[in-house]
Amino acid sequence: MKKLPLKTAAFRYLEKSFGEWLDILGYAPTTVRSFPTYIREFLHYMENNGYTRINQIDIPLIKVYYRQLSQRSNQRRGGGLSNNYLNAHLNAIDLLLEYLRKQARIEIPPTGISKETPNPEEVIPLTMEQVKKLYEAADIAAEAKDEVYSRADRSALALRDKAMLAVFYDCGLRRTEGKQLNLSDIHYDNRLLEVRQGKGGKPRFVPLGRTTLKHLQDYQYEARPQFIKSATEEAFFLGVRGGRLTGCTFNSRLKTLQKYSDNAALRQMNLHLHILRHSIATHLLYKGMSLEKVAQFLGHYSLESTQIYTHLMEKVYG
Repeated sequence: MKKLPLKTAAFRYLEKSFGEWLDILGYAPTTVRSFPTYIREFLHYMENNGYTRINQIDIPLIKVYYRQLSQRSNQRRGGGLSNNYLNAHLNAIDLLLEYLRKQARIEIPPTGISKETPNPEEVIPLTMEQVKKLYEAADIAAEAKDEVYSRADRSALALRDKAMLAVFYDCGLRRTEGKQLNLSDIHYDNRLLEVRQGKGGKPRFVPLGRTTLKHLQDYQYEARPQFIKSATEEAFFLGVRGGRLTGCTFNSRLKTLQKYSDNAALRQMNLHLHILRHSIATHLLYKGMSLEKVAQFLGHYSLESTQIYTHLMEKVYG
């Protein structure tokens, strides 16, 4: 729906300023990009039905729009829209109403529309062989002639890619935890990685194996200096412009490794960073680590969050 035209200048301004507001408040880049697009679809619906003023937005209009949206077919894949997609639209509208209340002093109550039951995401962990193929793909990408980077830059990226896999697979970190990682959080002498603020503010230490340690050291001492623009930068993972690497870039590099992998099944997977965390948890259980220790490793508050990996292990290794 990115190409839907908006004829009303006030609506175009609202879409743009709403996105800027989300960015200022620190919402994730994906939210900053996608939520204004969802709102554009709502505003386009308003125009098509003769509404051209922002103060015409009200709950009855939103409910009629949402009813129509929930009955619309998926224009790319056919069938109906997923519950997750509909919930994303509702979340965008909720935030738009909050924006209007705070920035435009337009008092609109909550929509009162109940969220849909989320569609369960099928989690398919990688095999140990597929993880190995991702590491190998870092070197393959460094030799690829269709990459836009120079040979020296590609070599540095390969070391950074391996360190990324070491952090998100070997250490099982969440995306935000890896993004926030600083140089001082890696204790090479004690072979520990410190997660200062995990989910819910819970800190933990993750042990580093010999190979993991080498990947982190190789990146920090051989590749990271090529990305440094400021000597005072504390971020462990740096982008090509010298700033802290974003979660989107991590996922983009993971997609690059997937692309250069010589494993056909791996190339077809819906791969993202959290799959690496799912995979290491499944592999640790398969190797005999207790559920309690896996929970501690992942930084879970309760064993209930970890038990899913028992089912995944049984599903994969049967």
